[in-house]
Amino acid sequence: MTNEAAPLNFIEHIIEEDLTKGYKKEELCFRFPPEPNGYLHIGHASSICLNFGLGEKYNAPVNLRFDDTNPAKEEQEFVDAIKRDITWLGYEWATECYASDYFQQLYDWAVQLIKEGKAYVDSQTSEAIAEQKGTPNTPGKPSPFRNRPVEENLDLFEKMKNGDTKEGEHVLRAKINMESPNMLMRDPVMYRTLFKHHHRTGTDWRIFPMYDWTHGESDYIEQVSHSFCTLEFLPHRELYDWFLDQVVDDNKLRPKQREFARRNLSHTVVSKRKLAQLVSRGVVTGWDDPRMPTISGLRRRGYTPEAIKNFADSIGVGKRENLIDVSHLEFNVREDLNKKAPRIMVVLDPVKLIIDNYPEGKTEMLEAENNQEDESAGFREIPFSKELLIEREDFKEEANRKFFRLTIGKEVRLKNAYIIKGESVVKDSEGNITAIHCTYDPDSKSGSGTEASLRKVKGTLHWVSEAQALPVEVRLYDRLFTVPSPDTDKEKDFMEFINPDSLQVLTGYAEPSVKDSKTEDKFQFQRLGYFVVDRDSTAEKLVFNRTVPLRDSWAKLSV
Repeated sequence: MTNEAAPLNFIEHIIEEDLTKGYKKEELCFRFPPEPNGYLHIGHASSICLNFGLGEKYNAPVNLRFDDTNPAKEEQEFVDAIKRDITWLGYEWATECYASDYFQQLYDWAVQLIKEGKAYVDSQTSEAIAEQKGTPNTPGKPSPFRNRPVEENLDLFEKMKNGDTKEGEHVLRAKINMESPNMLMRDPVMYRTLFKHHHRTGTDWRIFPMYDWTHGESDYIEQVSHSFCTLEFLPHRELYDWFLDQVVDDNKLRPKQREFARRNLSHTVVSKRKLAQLVSRGVVTGWDDPRMPTISGLRRRGYTPEAIKNFADSIGVGKRENLIDVSHLEFNVREDLNKKAPRIMVVLDPVKLIIDNYPEGKTEMLEAENNQEDESAGFREIPFSKELLIEREDFKEEANRKFFRLTIGKEVRLKNAYIIKGESVVKDSEGNITAIHCTYDPDSKSGSGTEASLRKVKGTLHWVSEAQALPVEVRLYDRLFTVPSPDTDKEKDFMEFINPDSLQVLTGYAEPSVKDSKTEDKFQFQRLGYFVVDRDSTAEKLVFNRTVPLRDSWAKLSV
């Protein structure tokens, strides 16, 4: 039986077609160009996987180029976080580049455009420029400074560069076509003055290039063959090509821009501005809060690189934007962790269970399988004694026939241990159950091979031995928003849809085998979900974050 190759996506078709039309395979080069004004999110992960995946497929270099042209919003913290996230996902970039590396070349090219009568300094306000650009249905009007003499333009542009003009007093615009049906071609701004400290160039530059001027020219300098952008940049392609027309050498490779659709994720926002609001308003604890859709947040929540890459691969690349249900992302992490995560027992809402006929003072060590999906995971020992803790919801004093957990007069199995039978309860003055008494069948020990051990009972409960139980902090994270698309309602602020129950913190009791766990160690809490050790853990107290429950609890709500 032969393995069929996966069908090509439309991006790969573009590359394959170019290879038949003169592109050389050794000339292929891709790039991932983040702006360092925030942390990368799950949407960026798709772009990372696309570009670096193409690099792996075609054995071609992929540059990491920081679009650092706006010093007002960019910080070294974000640069470091972006590099850390890409490395964690398992990718290596060929060259680390910065748009700021090209400031001098971009400036020199801009001067050349001025000399050729293709750019001019405009001294209007931004409001006046915007008004004169017209509308999609009406042509723009030329600036009164559009025909400024070349020498005057050169002199003003030099003064802008040296900081001898006020911030916002002038801009440099390309002279293209104020009547173009594409609004972006109506003399776009190429440079503005900003008296801000740049994270790499300090105060060396007082003018900063706009994205459209920087994008294609940076691709050309780096000899990027294919520049893949999200769909909102489709109208920019004409301008991308116009700017390239002004500088390209026919003997060098000319980059081409092509677009693919964003994949938005339900029950979250991915706008950096809105994510920054969540941080600044204290809705979350930071960019790497486990409720955030940032790669750092997903990592802290317990997601694996493989789960994120599998998710990106499964949704693919397309030409139309759509909203991907977050349950699809959660499915991918469950699939991955099910194969990898060791199983342990942790009780989150404990009630005492006393085995009346178990010997007083005795503790025995029982053998438990670490992961039935992984034969190499081995076994561990867990202590068993007369007094245990079980989940409060696993017991009902009176229950119907569909309740398959513990009740009076009914048998259940304790995981990896014995079959027990409910006998009686102890209650406090308010009627709350404080202890459950039961009896056990000594011959029913799991794995012993006895006839009693093979007896079938319908329920199996997890538990911990009270004396050896390890108190741990458990953070139950849930979706940050209560609706699938919180930022598309034009009548309401997205903050109105914050889920008030997105975080619940409680004390759980874990089996002692987890005592020496390290940050980012991942486990399946049996019957409860997948959890990861948080970096807030100390030698005295482990902190666990819930990655996902074992099943999608939101599915029931949407029916």
